[in-house]
Amino acid sequence: MKLSQFKFNLPVELIAEKPASNRDESRLMVLHTKTGKIEHKTFKNIIDYFDDGDVMIVNNTKVFPARLYGTKEKTGANIEVFLLRELNRESRLWDVLVDPARKIRIGNKLYFGEDDNLVAEVIDNTTSRGRTLRFLFDGTYDEFKKTIESLGETPLPKLIGRPVDREDKERYQTIFAKREGAVAAPTAGMHFSRELIKRLEIKGVDFTEITLHAGLGNFRNVDVEDLSKHKMDSEEFIIENATAEIVNKTKEKEKRVCAIGTTTMRAIESSVSISGFLKPFEGWTNKFIYPPYDFSVANSMVSNFHLPQSTLMMMVSAFAGFDFLMKAYKEAIREKYHFFTYGDAMLILK
Repeated sequence: MKLSQFKFNLPVELIAEKPASNRDESRLMVLHTKTGKIEHKTFKNIIDYFDDGDVMIVNNTKVFPARLYGTKEKTGANIEVFLLRELNRESRLWDVLVDPARKIRIGNKLYFGEDDNLVAEVIDNTTSRGRTLRFLFDGTYDEFKKTIESLGETPLPKLIGRPVDREDKERYQTIFAKREGAVAAPTAGMHFSRELIKRLEIKGVDFTEITLHAGLGNFRNVDVEDLSKHKMDSEEFIIENATAEIVNKTKEKEKRVCAIGTTTMRAIESSVSISGFLKPFEGWTNKFIYPPYDFSVANSMVSNFHLPQSTLMMMVSAFAGFDFLMKAYKEAIREKYHFFTYGDAMLILK
């Protein structure tokens, strides 16, 4: 497959600026890959496609407030720091992106907060935009994290193009969020409300969790025409024994195994036995899934509508079938579905 095959014209007004007023009332397009049928529903209708003994695998990662605004020592220049990942807890070392990067050198100090109550020192230049920062903080680790929490901003993608508001703190998380570490939300999980989960559980649908800490690689442009040459950023993920057991029992009974989102799908496809069963795992993955690809674990998936030429769209097209997905995306644009982070959802059934 070539990058240019995933190009389509997405009207900018279809990129969602805000989430649906209620989580489970976003729109839902249902794709039946066996028959080619496409249905238009509301997300809460997802319950009609699942039965007793089916399982949904969700990502329980939690997004932390990764965007900080500070000033550079001496010049007072405004600097945006995007926290990517913690490198060393004791030393308060973080891998970050800085903007504008050209103004920041090794040894520079950066100040955050109205009273400059958080200070960081640049100790390494890793890439053109990337840096390693050491936060100079005397308190406990919990106090440090509380300070980051109070100064940091919800890391909404810049493409949304509006200031972050109070609602984003809650809505740019799924209700499954518990293990902090992501800088991008697993957006397919955002459509689930507690009421909908309760109704699914009453029907006999099981929920089980993996953790994959989604990084900024989800938004990185693919800049090679030959997709086999693209390298994905590595992301940390955890699949526990209990999850593997639940999923494998469901597979053995030939019931539905539904991956909620591309992050979940990447995790489960990164830890599969030769016979196609899910294995417990703790580590990192840089797996890039694009067509053609044989999926081992899930036989259904929920996904948002993704941007043209994104790796997320490529994965979904591998699952739905390239031609079918392109047809569905054309229909989504015609029917004015909302795309991207706060957009509508798609259920793909094998």
